[in-house]
Amino acid sequence: MDQKISEDRIHQTFKKEIFEIFENEPYAKFLGIKLTDIGAGSAAAEVDVQPHMLNSHGTAHGAVIFALADFVFAAACNSYGKTSVGLSTTVNFMAAGKAGSKLKAVAVEEKKNYRTSWYNIRVESEGELIASMEALAYRKNNYFVPVEDMDKPIPESF
Repeated sequence: MDQKISEDRIHQTFKKEIFEIFENEPYAKFLGIKLTDIGAGSAAAEVDVQPHMLNSHGTAHGAVIFALADFVFAAACNSYGKTSVGLSTTVNFMAAGKAGSKLKAVAVEEKKNYRTSWYNIRVESEGELIASMEALAYRKNNYFVPVEDMDKPIPESF
C-alpha cells in the first residue's frame, strides 16, 4: 500500500465494514453492548444494566462498566482498519451505575503516531459521569480491511 493513502480515507472507505466487525464482536454481543457510532479515532456504545450485571450492592458491576469502556476503546483504536491492541488502561470509577439504567460510553482519540495511540473514554448514565478511562494502544503493521487496492487509480465511468 502506498504510504500516501491517508488513514482517514481508509476509515471513510471501509467505515461500514469496520462498524459491522465491531457491531458483531462476540463478547460485546453477549453483554448486550450496542455500538452506536464509529468515527476516525472515535466510537460510542451503550448497554442497559440488567439484573445479572449487578454486584453485591445492587449497582452495575465494575467489570460491566470496564467492558463497555474497553469496547469503545477497541472500536476507536481500530477505526482506521489497522489492527490495534490495548497496551494499558487506567480506569477511575466515580459513581455507581444503577439497575435498569443505560450506560453510554464514548472514546476519543487524543493522539496517534505510527506505533501507538492514546484515548480518553467517558462512561455516563443519565448525564452523570460514572467512569473515565485513559487507554494506550499498540498499532500493528497489518490492516484487517483490504487496503491493497486503494493505491490503484479509480476507473473513469463512461
